[in-house]
Amino acid sequence: MLATINGATDVYLILGDPVEQVRAPESFNLIFATLGINAALVPVHLPAASVQAFVRAAFSARNVKGLFLTIPHKSLVMDMLDECSDLGRLAGAVNAVRCDAQGRLVGDLFDGEGLVDSLNGFNIGYTGKRVLILGAGGGAAAIAASLISPASRVSKGAAAEVALYDPTPGKAKMLAERLLSAAPGRVVSADSNDPAGFDVVVNASPLGLYASDPMPCDVSRMAPHAALVDILMKNQPSPVVLAARSRGLVAHPGFEMMIRQGALYLDFFGLHEAAQAVQRDAGFIRQQIYPAVLRGEIAPF
Repeated sequence: MLATINGATDVYLILGDPVEQVRAPESFNLIFATLGINAALVPVHLPAASVQAFVRAAFSARNVKGLFLTIPHKSLVMDMLDECSDLGRLAGAVNAVRCDAQGRLVGDLFDGEGLVDSLNGFNIGYTGKRVLILGAGGGAAAIAASLISPASRVSKGAAAEVALYDPTPGKAKMLAERLLSAAPGRVVSADSNDPAGFDVVVNASPLGLYASDPMPCDVSRMAPHAALVDILMKNQPSPVVLAARSRGLVAHPGFEMMIRQGALYLDFFGLHEAAQAVQRDAGFIRQQIYPAVLRGEIAPF
């Protein structure tokens, strides 16, 4: 079910390169249609070099009410923002931007909040635990920031250690050094993707989008009590989720990470009643997003 588009429709755009993998339009257009909101979220495939010019132009349109940002654009608007949440500043990335009544650009970051709240929903402990994050892009930065920052809106307590691994030389180290300002001694860059010794492993890398991709880590090295979350929105359950489950480990796709951000986005864009409705019951979104093979896992929520 999609909302009817007409001359009074409010427009939201999600910018990325690529955008084929994004699931937010499915989720938010369903929300708009179900709750009777005359709005639409449209994907925009945009090269990085065009992002800042596009953002300025987009907000000159009076019916463009907000922007969502996905890979690899989450960090590219930071120096354009007049106001940014503490988590966004810490992570150096945002995934939502609006233009306020004074024409000021305001940014916020919800990826990490969604991931942490999904861990809460799955009863996966992270407080006082060691967490390995595979990847050091905007999503990884958001997740790490929410796991260690007191600014997190959903955290039940900070992780004891967050280790970041990325195959690009220096990328994880640079992110870890920025995050250390909020959590001295608790953020490190890992030398490898070895999950041994970690309580929680998060795949925040693109590995798994394509059948030819290698596994993001060797799940045979995970401890028997460890849990894994793969935040990819496509091809779920992914090979790494299936491999972990075959060992009897707790392993989940990242759908809950996206779904549990919904109310935060809506509130940020001023759709407060819709945010409250989604917070009360997001079951209709889960029915849309979860593939048939995983729908039996919706029940606990």
